[in-house]
Amino acid sequence: MRQKKSLPNRSYRVADQIRRDVSELIRELKDPRLGMVTISQVEVSPDYAHAKVFFTVLVGDVEASAEALNEAAGFVRNGLFKRLQIHTVPTLHFVFDRTTERAAELNALIARANAAGAADDEGREQPPREDRPTGDER
Repeated sequence: MRQKKSLPNRSYRVADQIRRDVSELIRELKDPRLGMVTISQVEVSPDYAHAKVFFTVLVGDVEASAEALNEAAGFVRNGLFKRLQIHTVPTLHFVFDRTTERAAELNALIARANAAGAADDEGREQPPREDRPTGDER
């Protein structure tokens, strides 16, 4: 009897479908603690038992939004049962995604380093640049 091979991208497709469905389902939540929440990524465990749902908050309190989402995880999972056509619907764990914060911090550091480098370059004289011979002068 041949074993059924799983498709290599199936977990990515399932995670993407969960991301789309969860983003639609959280719009139905009436919790006042939720700000403007965006689902950025979903990571599904290999056995599809658990899923980390990464979210960002545009407006509102991060801790309150995380608490509200984790309390509503059962409701959202129940909605996924009705939408997904997979054997096991994962338990959802909502995690705040700090990627955008880190990117903004790194951009600020780079801008400061560039500004400091430009100030240093203005303060000292540049050494004369040697002209390199062109290909014709060899």
